[in-house]
Amino acid sequence: MVRAWIAEASPLYERECYERYYRTLPEFRRKKSDALRSVEMKAQSVGVWALWMKIRREYGLPEDSAVNFSHSGEYVMCAAADSKSVRVGCDLEKIGVFRENVARRFFCPEEYETIMKEKTEEGRTQLFYRYWVLKESFMKATGRGMALPVNSFCIRLGEPPVLIRQPAEFSQEYYYVEYKIDAVPYKMAVCSTDKETDIGLHMELKL
Repeated sequence: MVRAWIAEASPLYERECYERYYRTLPEFRRKKSDALRSVEMKAQSVGVWALWMKIRREYGLPEDSAVNFSHSGEYVMCAAADSKSVRVGCDLEKIGVFRENVARRFFCPEEYETIMKEKTEEGRTQLFYRYWVLKESFMKATGRGMALPVNSFCIRLGEPPVLIRQPAEFSQEYYYVEYKIDAVPYKMAVCSTDKETDIGLHMELKL
């Protein structure tokens, strides 16, 4: 079973709160945070690890569980499996402007055409970010991340979305789950080789 959680990281913008969580981090995560410049990025880095530590405590997950992190804007996301033998990737993106040049250059033709069939700018924007998190969650699930060409695989939207073309080296069956929270302008998705993924998103009000 794969489960996903999100939490708001903006409380860590406050120095006192940030330092409290920072002190609980292992040394390698502190160094990662220290290398970041902005308050927002530091809060994301510390916040996502604090979320993972809370999940491990509450669910009794081992340290070497299959897990993946994402963060964007004020939120952090974590997806984890109760088996280390599966692949799992997640992505969270705050909805911004529609970047047609990115979709045209990097998405596969069917994906780009699906976006451009939408009659409104809002509709195209929503589809662009939906594809964005679906594609990045697969790339992260493979372990290749951004080293995997974005147009080397193709997604057909549906309930759920499905991969209609994928790299031969990653020929396993991959499964998608998308998440939505009203009044939270983000797109969220999990991609995994585990067919059993919790369709409910767990939202932690406090880390």
